[in-house]
Amino acid sequence: MKAVVYRGPKNVAVEERPDPTIQAPTDAVIRLTTTNICGSDLHMYEGRTSVEEGKVLGHENMGIVEAVGEGVDRVKVGDRVSVPFNIGCGSCRNCTDGWTSFCLRANPTEGMDGAAYGYANMGPYDGGQAEFLRVPWADFNLLELPEGTEHENDFTMLSDIFPTGWHGVELSGFQVGDRVAVFGGGPVGLMAAHSAMIRGASQVFVVDKENDRLALAGKYGATPIDFSAGDPVQQILDATGGRGVDRGVEAVGYQAHDHSGQEHPELVLDNLAQVVRSTGGIGVVGVYMPSDPGANSDLAKEGRIPWQFGTFFTKGQSMGTGQAPVKRYNRQLRDLIIEGKANPGLITSHELGLDQAVEGYRNFDDRVDGWTKVLLKPGA
Repeated sequence: MKAVVYRGPKNVAVEERPDPTIQAPTDAVIRLTTTNICGSDLHMYEGRTSVEEGKVLGHENMGIVEAVGEGVDRVKVGDRVSVPFNIGCGSCRNCTDGWTSFCLRANPTEGMDGAAYGYANMGPYDGGQAEFLRVPWADFNLLELPEGTEHENDFTMLSDIFPTGWHGVELSGFQVGDRVAVFGGGPVGLMAAHSAMIRGASQVFVVDKENDRLALAGKYGATPIDFSAGDPVQQILDATGGRGVDRGVEAVGYQAHDHSGQEHPELVLDNLAQVVRSTGGIGVVGVYMPSDPGANSDLAKEGRIPWQFGTFFTKGQSMGTGQAPVKRYNRQLRDLIIEGKANPGLITSHELGLDQAVEGYRNFDDRVDGWTKVLLKPGA
């Protein structure tokens, strides 16, 4: 099969790899119909993780079941399915508590709870930017979708970014009627804004500097805040009569940077501590790493990020963090799509064949105008 393989910083290649096979009775093999390039893939693409050369990338996957192991009795060959990026065993303490993003069995990497496809430190699993994908514990992990091709570009967001955006809002302690500030207008940030609007936010601000992302925020009913035009905290305070917001979502991560491109990993955390009201909440779904050798300070290289914790403490704010447990949300989000109440596919800018993955990575990473979300279609 063809697959997208990591070959070093700013270097991916489409190569031939052996087709995946059933390795355990609970496995399934999926024929990919859509697989996305995620913003978090760019951390690997830029050489800012410990991902090994030769890794098949891709954790946002959906497709058709091609084969199942003898222990699979719910999922059937021919089913159309979404593949959560979390790989959960279904029986450990965290999985049974609904925290599949922190499965205790799936990842043999020392010190890491939680596994995923095609990602640094998340286990030995190949990714789905390929023609086929092996799915462990298939009955537990796979989400069934309606037959056919309807909503393909909406459903493909169910594997990660739509549930992750929803999770960011959930972690913030959101309540109906709250004002929300989302920092980061990439795909996850836009999904957080969409989720907040669906859930009944009175107002949502999306902070970014890219015009195409800010325009999409407006299409979802959010108020765009261009941080290259001035301090985003002050812009939001001015727009709220000095009150700030009730909830904040961090959808940027450890490579946060100012409008000039200079990295400041503490920047978004500082802004949120300032703009969220006292006793308000913050949800952090942007990726942070235990260490970052490519950082521009010794502390940040060790994963230590000085930020305004004193402000956070003094204001009595709360914070939730971590990767989204996709299965906690994906069935409900699927049904919102089916009923026309959610439109995550609106962010799609490019649909490319798998052979065009190199172009897709380069343009998405370079923030070329209009490249807001890239979908790869292995069958094209």
